[in-house]
Amino acid sequence: MRRERGEIGADELKAIEDREIVEIIRKQEAVGLKSITDGEYRRAFWNYDFLGKLSGVESYLGERKVKFQGPQPKPMMLRVIGKLGVFTGHPMLDHFRFVKEHTKQTPKITIPSPSSLHFRYGRDAVPESIYPRMENFYHDLGQTYRKAVRSFADAGCRYLQLDEVNFTYLCDPKLREQVANRGEDPNALPGIYAKLLNAAIADVPSDMTIAMHLCRGNFRSTFVASGGYEPVAEILFNTINVNGYFMEYDSERAGGFEPLRFVPKGKTVVLGVVTSKSGTLESKDAIRRRIDEAAKFVDIDQLCLSPQCGFASTEEGNVLAEDEQWAKLRMIVELAEDVWGK
Repeated sequence: MRRERGEIGADELKAIEDREIVEIIRKQEAVGLKSITDGEYRRAFWNYDFLGKLSGVESYLGERKVKFQGPQPKPMMLRVIGKLGVFTGHPMLDHFRFVKEHTKQTPKITIPSPSSLHFRYGRDAVPESIYPRMENFYHDLGQTYRKAVRSFADAGCRYLQLDEVNFTYLCDPKLREQVANRGEDPNALPGIYAKLLNAAIADVPSDMTIAMHLCRGNFRSTFVASGGYEPVAEILFNTINVNGYFMEYDSERAGGFEPLRFVPKGKTVVLGVVTSKSGTLESKDAIRRRIDEAAKFVDIDQLCLSPQCGFASTEEGNVLAEDEQWAKLRMIVELAEDVWGK
């Protein structure tokens, strides 16, 4: 905020970010985490900061089409202003390198899924003057992402997460209706997005892990969508070539574990049964029961444990205290060691 008001310069802001990120790395290591991020401290939004700095894309203030159930974030929007397909670098490459330099654990980067440039806006974000055919837009966006993901790999990244909320949004009847009302087929989008995602990760090294995070919205402890994974489960688990899935499962809005029956051998599901929307610490016994329920549909050795989403998807954060966040992470590490060993 001080930077936005012009009270400090870019160099002073970076120095503050560097200091705080080193501290958050040390806290993650101390709590027992084996993969380390920068907490996205350099971002205002989980998605706009990455997408808005791609060649041919700009961010701007406008009217949100997809709304939260409660307070709304700053009305940031995205639109295409030129041909995609070119990738000449990105500030987040340096953000990753900073984490890599400051941890002995596995450094991890998270970026928004390429579908995030389309789902919220549809054709409104893609001028016909630039892309008369949407097929060409999807192709060029996939190539942009393929080059971006490869650039992270070349920088030493071996653990990258794509934040893909739009598959879960397509499980909500109201959002499916919204897509249909703007003239698009909600039944077709999962296949289009799967092809786009596979193009994005088509050029990764064999030792690089790609994970996907799925949730139903996360701003000030509110949400956007409701509905279980059943409408997208088969294509999600068997068409998209990622290694693992971080899946929201902390409330009834996410439905049951039955869709996990589609998970093939060799893939991992990280159960997000610990909520990041409330500071109340779940009981270990309750979480164990949830793990046992999930294990009825997929082998327990293919399961892991995590919060259902980040503790802050935007600069505003969620409605819980910092010490409550660390208590949840400590509990997750302890319980994971109890269930799966060290």
